[in-house]
Amino acid sequence: MTIRAKLYVAILLTVIGPVITIAVALHGMGRLGDRFDEVQERSQRQAPALDLKFGVTDFNGWQTAYGYDDGASRPRFERSVRQFQADLGAARNELTDPREARLLNEIRVRYARFLQLDAQAYAALQRGDDARVKQIFLGPELRLFDSMASRAEELASYEARGATATEKAFDDAREDSRRGLIAVGLGAALVIVLLLVTAGDIARLAIEGHRVRE
Repeated sequence: MTIRAKLYVAILLTVIGPVITIAVALHGMGRLGDRFDEVQERSQRQAPALDLKFGVTDFNGWQTAYGYDDGASRPRFERSVRQFQADLGAARNELTDPREARLLNEIRVRYARFLQLDAQAYAALQRGDDARVKQIFLGPELRLFDSMASRAEELASYEARGATATEKAFDDAREDSRRGLIAVGLGAALVIVLLLVTAGDIARLAIEGHRVRE
């Protein structure tokens, strides 16, 4: 390659080098921003699922408590039920993909049946029919609790897997950006080498020309 050609190439690379660097950096930042938003969104989606998982256990525990303390814990059970209803409504608004919607609907159907049976159990408790109360609590209510708890656990696990996957995608995007910047850095180093070589050739020619004139 002639000195002139080297010089033209060096000038060209010097001009487009910063443009390429900026483009690579902006692309990497854009990808990282998108992935970070996804990580945040997935993390936020875990919270409603965990609330439901806790809520099912909470109101079932207070139901059992009021059945064995002659209704003294009934107000606490009712507060737990209201909180669960609010959490279920919030989850249905936020978790809307097909699998989430299916699990939430299955929880909702079983929860409605749970409340129907609870009304029967509380009426039996007020009549003093402890045998009927225990029959409901230890039979259909227990099965409904197990079913709701298993679906709440499945939902929470599903959200946890989604969060893990988005975190991995973020890490991959960050690694790709790092590699891209390293490649651009190596390219810049090659431009510098080419400029140095070209400058050396020009200096050599200048010295030779000066000697010829002498």
